[in-house]
Amino acid sequence: MPHVEIKCFPGRTEEQKIKCAEEVTKAIAETMGCNESSVSVAIKEVAQDDWKAKVWDTQIASDDNLYKKPGYTC
Repeated sequence: MPHVEIKCFPGRTEEQKIKCAEEVTKAIAETMGCNESSVSVAIKEVAQDDWKAKVWDTQIASDDNLYKKPGYTC
């Protein structure tokens, strides 16, 4: 039962979020070998001013399980 949580700056439309969740669901089901009905996707908006404290410091910089690292630093 894969669950994905996407964090991003505010500003995406509901249509963009739905499309993103659909595409992520397809990719996960295909690569992880599970049914799309087993996948859940959450999209949470984080204000740009809060990104470093709420996301970078706590979930990116310190995560040893990060399989895709960003091409930026904070």
